[in-house]
Amino acid sequence: MTQAYNACMPPRQTPLPIRWLLSDARNDAVLEDALRALPPNSGFVFRHYHLDPVGRRQRFYALSALARRSGHLVILSADAETARQWGADGIYGSPEVLPAPSTDLLRLATVHDQGEMQAANAVSADAAFVSPVFATRSHAGAPVLGPSGYARLAAQAEMPVIALGGMTPERAAALGCARWAAVDWAFGWVGARSERR
Repeated sequence: MTQAYNACMPPRQTPLPIRWLLSDARNDAVLEDALRALPPNSGFVFRHYHLDPVGRRQRFYALSALARRSGHLVILSADAETARQWGADGIYGSPEVLPAPSTDLLRLATVHDQGEMQAANAVSADAAFVSPVFATRSHAGAPVLGPSGYARLAAQAEMPVIALGGMTPERAAALGCARWAAVDWAFGWVGARSERR
């Protein structure tokens, strides 16, 4: 087993997924189909910041139940206490809000620059979502890392990295990155599944 694979093993010895789907108001209408289309044992990050607290919790329960039927890890963008109460496998957020290393929750950091990568390293995050690699509707007009910027930032990581921002299977292959995540590509997974039928 290589060192890179060992680095993928969080405290519960669960392999870190290769593919990740992030929820958003934009892809909400296709999330059920996208979760079914994702390869088994992928990762799902529930954000849904646009919902009120009650609606957000209800939507989380509905989608997490579906995700678990395919063996997906379910990560919640919230604090650790909420993640435990809701039954999530981990939390997603900036390095500054991640709690101390945990035996029951994965801690996935959002990283956009060198300072945030240093912070993620300092708190021993289990993985880092590095973004935006390419232009994305989430941050329209914002500067992007591009392939070279992504490579430089990823090289500083002391944990597995997950490429995010305008990602597609073709772009992930071109980057040579093993792990990648998407918001809008939810529609791509759904379309690919429909074509296979």
